[in-house]
Amino acid sequence: MDRLTQMQIFVSVVEAGSITAAAERLNLAKSAVSRRLAELEAQLGVSLIQRTTRRLNLTDSGRAYYERCVAILADVEDAAAAVSQAHGALKGRLKVALPLAFGLLHLTSPIQAFMTRHPEVRLELDFNDRQIDLMQEGFDLAVRIATLEDSSLIARRLAPIRHVVCASPAYLARRGTPRDAAELAQHDCLAYSNVRDPGLWHYRAPDGMSGQVRVPVRLAASSGDFLKCAAVAGEGVVLLPTFYIHEAVRTGELVTLLADHVWPELAAYAVYPPTRHLSSRARALIDCLAGHLEGEPYWDR
Repeated sequence: MDRLTQMQIFVSVVEAGSITAAAERLNLAKSAVSRRLAELEAQLGVSLIQRTTRRLNLTDSGRAYYERCVAILADVEDAAAAVSQAHGALKGRLKVALPLAFGLLHLTSPIQAFMTRHPEVRLELDFNDRQIDLMQEGFDLAVRIATLEDSSLIARRLAPIRHVVCASPAYLARRGTPRDAAELAQHDCLAYSNVRDPGLWHYRAPDGMSGQVRVPVRLAASSGDFLKCAAVAGEGVVLLPTFYIHEAVRTGELVTLLADHVWPELAAYAVYPPTRHLSSRARALIDCLAGHLEGEPYWDR
């Protein structure tokens, strides 16, 4: 077997986290992957991976060899891509992880434009809000909404993600309009459950001071869409990103509250691991997403 194929198998084993997972990804028998890995180590005269019953761990030599393999395979891919681009086409597979609601609401249009522009690129899109391991699961890149504390990832900022507090006119007519953040503690509140403390809402007051208010959570849910619908139905006050509620505010179904307060702000990022070379395909998709979202987000205008 040629050395390049051995490198590809070795990289797949490292990134998949196991020989079994790598075999499934490569559509090869587990025994074949194990044998190729053993042949590679025999040819190099070093142990690349320490095998235990629970997991595989790279040796120092294996870690150094992995980084070189990734770079070499990326150069080979770039060479092929350059030839393809010379003839006007990007080709190959691109596996991308996208946040569920944000992806469906705001990334459909630029992704469709990318597909039209590059018809020979095969896209695999995973719409999911779970935290994924990009390398282990074989993703080329992901779009994440976060403060991006994980410094091991390389990121390109795509758009700000601002939050607002809002409620329906019917709810406000029934319960009154809060005049300051402290009064939120007297209202039925709808909270996003996939945060550390759903009932603790942070803000920056008009005077610039940071504050927080403990709100009574009548409904907690992991779906922003569900919370928006509950707020429109008059069930309570909700704190949500503007990309969820901008249409409901435009039509008057929801009214923003305490607009002189600044609520949490995150950002949408395109991210990829530093050991994963950014292919021409991935770079083109990121450029397409960034071009669509650049400037003030249309949902905030």
